[in-house]
Amino acid sequence: MTVYKLLLGGIVALCLVSCQFTETMELQEDGSGRMTLEMDMKEMMAFGAGMDSTLTKTDTIISFKEVLAEKKDSIARLPVAQQTQLKKMENFMMKLFIDPDTNDMFINIFTDFKNVNEANELMNGLGESSGFMPGIKPPSEGEQTDSEDFMGVSYSYAKNTFVRDAFIKDKVKHQNQLDSLKSSEMFLSGTMYTLRYTFPKKIKRSSIENAKYSADGKTIEVERSFLDYMKDPDILDLKVVLEK
Repeated sequence: MTVYKLLLGGIVALCLVSCQFTETMELQEDGSGRMTLEMDMKEMMAFGAGMDSTLTKTDTIISFKEVLAEKKDSIARLPVAQQTQLKKMENFMMKLFIDPDTNDMFINIFTDFKNVNEANELMNGLGESSGFMPGIKPPSEGEQTDSEDFMGVSYSYAKNTFVRDAFIKDKVKHQNQLDSLKSSEMFLSGTMYTLRYTFPKKIKRSSIENAKYSADGKTIEVERSFLDYMKDPDILDLKVVLEK
């Protein structure tokens, strides 16, 4: 399961009103930095206000490494390839904030990387570990087989040029996902996916004409419909050239 299936499952199951997703990256000159996937479920909380009296104020950080250690027996029964993928997620953290009084709910999953290529693991490996987080039943072996990924994303940074490339990995599985979303499109119409990247130098130019930039010219922000992104991942392909 990739991050895309994780997001799709979360939206369909929990968000019958608009939820917002933001992919952020803070990149340093040497190629290191931090990658974060932010999930804003405030509107979902407002929509369900008063429906769940068991929610309590929560502000905590969960270590993937600790959770995976607790689930080591279940992980040991997985195929070696999936165990390897989960091992790569040990350095990830999840921040969970819930405040029923203000209807706030945020989930941020983040990791620090030494090279931007490592950021690929956030998109390509996050879903593998989702089944081992607290409160989520680990998928069976058959379910693991059925949840093979259908989209991918890669990042590169060299010679003052940053590239984000999203792509379809399996056309058949991709179409199956689109078919499964047709009945939910009305509910998902307000769901947006935003890129917000901060670079060590001022941006000289980018491949997206209607992007927004910070006052210092080092941060770029691009927003697209989540459904449109699922249908055509190329709409969030990005090339940024920095000043020397």
